Amino acid sequence: MAAAPLPEGAPAEPHDSSSAESLDRLYPAMGSTKPPRKRTTSQCKSEPPLLRTSKRTIYTAGRPPWYNEHGTQSKEAFVIGLGGGSASGKTTVATMIIEALDVPWVVLLSMDSFYKVLTKQQQEQAASNDFNFDHPDAFDFDLIIATLKKLKQGKSVKIPIYDFTTHSRKKEWKTLYGANVIIFEGIMAFADKELLKLLDLKIFVDTDSDIRLVRRLRRDISERGRDIEGVIKQYNKFVKPAFDQYIQPTMRLADIVVPRGSGNTVAIDLIVQHVHSQLEERELSVRAALASAHQCHPLPQTLSVLKSTPQVRGMHTIIRNKETSRDEFIFYSKRLMRLLIEHALSLLPFQSCTVQTPQGHDYEGRTYSGKQITGVSILRAGETMEPALRAVCKDVRIGTILIQTNCNTGEPELHYLRLPKDISEDHVILMDCTVSTGAAAMMAVRVLLDHDVPEDKIFLLSLLMAEMGVHSVAYAFPRVKIITTAVDKKVNDLFRIIPGIGNFGDRYFGTDAPPDWSDDEDALST
Repeated sequence: MAAAPLPEGAPAEPHDSSSAESLDRLYPAMGSTKPPRKRTTSQCKSEPPLLRTSKRTIYTAGRPPWYNEHGTQSKEAFVIGLGGGSASGKTTVATMIIEALDVPWVVLLSMDSFYKVLTKQQQEQAASNDFNFDHPDAFDFDLIIATLKKLKQGKSVKIPIYDFTTHSRKKEWKTLYGANVIIFEGIMAFADKELLKLLDLKIFVDTDSDIRLVRRLRRDISERGRDIEGVIKQYNKFVKPAFDQYIQPTMRLADIVVPRGSGNTVAIDLIVQHVHSQLEERELSVRAALASAHQCHPLPQTLSVLKSTPQVRGMHTIIRNKETSRDEFIFYSKRLMRLLIEHALSLLPFQSCTVQTPQGHDYEGRTYSGKQITGVSILRAGETMEPALRAVCKDVRIGTILIQTNCNTGEPELHYLRLPKDISEDHVILMDCTVSTGAAAMMAVRVLLDHDVPEDKIFLLSLLMAEMGVHSVAYAFPRVKIITTAVDKKVNDLFRIIPGIGNFGDRYFGTDAPPDWSDDEDALST
């Protein structure tokens, strides 16, 4: 049964299998269709997307760091497919959904980015409006599917940038990260069976053909440098026939049909409610997974704790004491940082080498076998460890990551990123002074992985960690080395480490802690 139009925004009834079979001419031959997957959810840099919410506007390229014990996401992203004719208002509807969702991690992926690279002959045809851009063969479906699969898994992807004035891809590509919600929009959004399997919700925007023509004229003339005769010629020769043959039939595959596009606010509200229910379902499962992970388990083998000598314990006594002055707190924190850095460097790979002493004798020694060491501090508290790293590591490169907790969702967001080039070949010392839940640390690790740093080359350093944070990081990223000077067992209801050290950033910099801080947030506040 075909999806019914929604004058009032009501969801369409489910379709039987004959609807899809009647459209087999649009798709390559396929085997039996897999049962529909349970709709679940999961996050978006060279050019971080601008996410608009009703409360404020933020830039973020972050993603929630919820991963299971195998280092993979506990839930996939929820993918909305948005189809419809050219200039039907798909992008406007997508923007309205994003704004109404009011969640921090949403990415909009446009099919327009995936036009195939044209041959010289096709370029000449396009210049004279004789190339059919509204045919399925005009799109690189293999790249679309591969890109959407990676995004859905929470991985970063490279997106081509298409220039409509020259009908070609630009040399530069942009980078996107995965999201809780991915909206994929395009005229052929439902025109491939493999692509359909990736869509959790299919929406068709149904707009009157006269309105679509007027919008296309306005857009192509003002934004793409076309003349009115060329636009009308292309519309009559390619756009309208393609809509009738390839696009309108896919309306039957839609879960929801939205007549009048952006004017149908009732339908958009219902779509938003449905997506919110999926996100809430994911949140409940995440909490259960985290609760299970944080039960009493042996500390992981990837954890290395600095030996608790009388000297180390004495310095801990000083910096944990609430009566300690700021000068003393800084002095003894720096001493501990130096010992921590030295201990971490001893865990780097070394190889045997022979050198000759000034007396002319051979000495069988050891030398660092890696290419480069890079330090990455999680702002702001993590940057206090940079001087200790520079003092013992000659020519070390430094990068920074700024992660802040969203006050509305309680989840971390990546707001700033500066990493050295070719970091993928380095051993990376990731620095944060205290780790409570591990949320910020896990997001930072995820960012490094997205920049192709091997997991086993990441060293997470922290002066103090809670067992919860240790387990969270180790279960998510079992090959990351975790190095600290002490591990405290408990975290209270506000996620403060017990007995703890207080808010390290505020004690070090002499600032006032907000009333709702947690030990992870001393690296998240500015």
